[in-house]
Amino acid sequence: MSASEGCTDSSCDLPDIANEPHSGPNAPLNWVGMSEIELPVHMINGKGAQIQTVARVQAYVNLIDSNSKGIHMSRLYLAVDRILSDHVLTPALLHEVVKNFADSQDGISDSAYLECRLEFFERRSSLISNNTGWKSYKVRPITSLRKGVLTTELTIEVPYSSTCPCSAALSRDLIQQGFESKFGAASKGGKVDLKDVHEWLGTTEGISATPHSQRSLAQVRVKLSDHVKDLPISRLIDEIEEALSTPVQAAVKREDEQEFARLNATNLMFCEDAARRVQAKLTQDKTLDDFWIRVNHMESLHPHDAVAIVTKGVEGGYRDDPREFPH
Repeated sequence: MSASEGCTDSSCDLPDIANEPHSGPNAPLNWVGMSEIELPVHMINGKGAQIQTVARVQAYVNLIDSNSKGIHMSRLYLAVDRILSDHVLTPALLHEVVKNFADSQDGISDSAYLECRLEFFERRSSLISNNTGWKSYKVRPITSLRKGVLTTELTIEVPYSSTCPCSAALSRDLIQQGFESKFGAASKGGKVDLKDVHEWLGTTEGISATPHSQRSLAQVRVKLSDHVKDLPISRLIDEIEEALSTPVQAAVKREDEQEFARLNATNLMFCEDAARRVQAKLTQDKTLDDFWIRVNHMESLHPHDAVAIVTKGVEGGYRDDPREFPH
């Protein structure tokens, strides 16, 4: 650490190198702090129950005093440990932490940044059967203090399935060709039997092609409005999954798998379609001041991914950035 916590009964006589002049160039620093701090945190799930998970925390302040050798880094750690690990994560709690970061630096910092990377676990219902299963979502609450302005953001990753519309059309064409080959001659005499068609459709010859689909990932970053009191993680997951209609499943029986196949067939999506669906859904959410969406279709046909990115488009909002999560 670049500086001690401060003078206590046991440390008053210990040297504090941070208070000595530094020999390098006099320059302010954008951010100084720590990353990958591990600690337990408490959250509220969609059913209102308190859950605990492990977070990896990034804690930073700027250094505006170009003559200071370093920040009081241990004070950042102690604030994270004392505040975050003992209370449920809320925007107000995150604001308290970043304000503590800046205030603890004795005037050498006026901006602060806090990010918690964690797995959010929640039970999700099966599509048809009366079962539930655990699903985890990568989530990052982010709070920053810049020029006296506090902002709170959430990033969420939601996996789903996407079936290619082009591949579906080509598969249907092959099935139509197979039907004509099998029953074309009989149809001229008006002798096509419904039972024969039904039986034929149940064979591998009847369904001679299937469209390709792949596991896909929606990466969403939202800026929360100031009046939001809780971190709306479950609600945002619901909105994204409802928009896409084909979220990956946990507990699955045969009836669930059949329903999943039906949902994929009725929700054919290019990456462009998926991005627009999520954009339309989040635009209706009045608790979001801004959002940034990136959908990734991890192609089964190609060795590369298909990607689409879209934002809310507000003036001065998230910039047009193709990275997974712009900071």
